[in-house]
Amino acid sequence: MALFTGTQQQYYEGSDHGNYQFINLKDLVNNFIVNYVGENKIISKIKRTDVAYHVRRCMQEYTYDIFKSEKSQEIEVPPNLQMTLPHDYVNYVKLTWLDSSGIERIIYPTRNTSNPLPLVQDSDYNYTFDNNGNIITANESETWKKFKGRQEDSQDDLNSLENEGGITQILGGRYGIEPEYAQSNGVFFIDPLKSKIFFDASLASKIVTLKYISDGVATDDDMIVHKFAEEAIYKYVALSILSARANIPEYIINRFKKEKFASARKAKLRLSNLKIEELTQIMRGKSKHLKH
Repeated sequence: MALFTGTQQQYYEGSDHGNYQFINLKDLVNNFIVNYVGENKIISKIKRTDVAYHVRRCMQEYTYDIFKSEKSQEIEVPPNLQMTLPHDYVNYVKLTWLDSSGIERIIYPTRNTSNPLPLVQDSDYNYTFDNNGNIITANESETWKKFKGRQEDSQDDLNSLENEGGITQILGGRYGIEPEYAQSNGVFFIDPLKSKIFFDASLASKIVTLKYISDGVATDDDMIVHKFAEEAIYKYVALSILSARANIPEYIINRFKKEKFASARKAKLRLSNLKIEELTQIMRGKSKHLKH
């Protein structure tokens, strides 16, 4: 029986487009049990829940290195200059803001500020506590208040700061310009404890796009795998199950280690989607003669 059971008219007039290239969690578990579990097979007996666990772990690990796991969110920066991290956020790829031509301009992180936990002190600089003995904290730190209220520095401000020696390293006035600061697209920093992204004042009301990495198992819609990597999933799960069992010969485990490495490498190459024509066009630029 064919894998695609609908008609072409149903496909093109519907909204479920492009899903044939993926395989879901349920089918992965079923296919693994059929191929690897049973009498005279490498795994004689195992619970379905155990297989599902290892498949999920594999999807998480391969999402970071092999799968195309990049997601994106676009928002308008609110007046408080903060953006909440997505529910399935693991790490960011990049942040950009949209100019009038529709070009995404990259926003770089800053390493020279943060959002520390602000502790409330009394007039004698002692910490204050509530009725339960817990230390009282403020809503916003002074560091963040000054950062979000920062505008473009005037020359007088720069001169005074340079005399204090604090801005010299940032501007590169003493040792030359630093490339990470040689841009005017704004800056941001991430507070992982509050799950917030903080932008500087120059990005207020701009359209920003967060491109980030998910672990691939946050929702049912996420738990799909490209068919190019299907075999890599089975080898990973088989190795994980065999490695956790007693009395499995070491040569069997070593064999599956090699097969897992080879299948993961093959999946990565397939999903890299390299096209010889596109590479050729790019490499033509390497033949330009540069004048010195």
